[in-house]
Amino acid sequence: MPIAKAAPGKTLLTPTDHTLIMIDHQSQMSFATKSIDAVTLRNNAALVAKAARGFEVSTILTTVAEKSFSGPIFDEIKSVFPDHNVIDRTSMNTWEDERIAVEVNAIGKHKIVLAGLWTSVCIVGPALSAIDQGFEVYFIADACGDVSIEAHEMAVQRMIQIGARPMTSLQYLLELQRDWARTDTYEETVKTSIANGGAYGLGLIYAKSMFHASEGH
Repeated sequence: MPIAKAAPGKTLLTPTDHTLIMIDHQSQMSFATKSIDAVTLRNNAALVAKAARGFEVSTILTTVAEKSFSGPIFDEIKSVFPDHNVIDRTSMNTWEDERIAVEVNAIGKHKIVLAGLWTSVCIVGPALSAIDQGFEVYFIADACGDVSIEAHEMAVQRMIQIGARPMTSLQYLLELQRDWARTDTYEETVKTSIANGGAYGLGLIYAKSMFHASEGH
């Protein structure tokens, strides 16, 4: 019989065990994205970026044909990482760019978290490639998007079938926090939740305004 222990599962993400790769959150890529509206997509991308910054997650930012075709990375991401090097590629599969491999190897984390456009091309490519090379792969489904709902859903199913683990942007933030008694990141997590956490953020505003609630205290 198994024994319960007050310890997190090994597949739960921590700030130090993974590399986040944000891929092709760019104007041209978003124009044809129909599986999620642009406002929600930009909000979720901001939430993910802020979570990564707040928890000091190793983060790689990459674009495709930025100058010649696809345009700059979302300001919601760039403003969070203003001095971060953005790797501009020609390859649709991020994992096939040697500079990405160098960055991933230099960081040295065994888990990879992906978010970007489009799900069926620019997320499936690195997800399947990384899994094939022995990495554990997660993808933030609502910080991704595709040219149709069907394209997005088929891509999600394809990645799950080979072992990638889906999650959402708010789930990503709260999984990194996990305990409200972690005071070092508490304020930043609440701030990000209020700004980009939708109805959950409104609930935090209400609770704090009406009866000075404070999680875990």
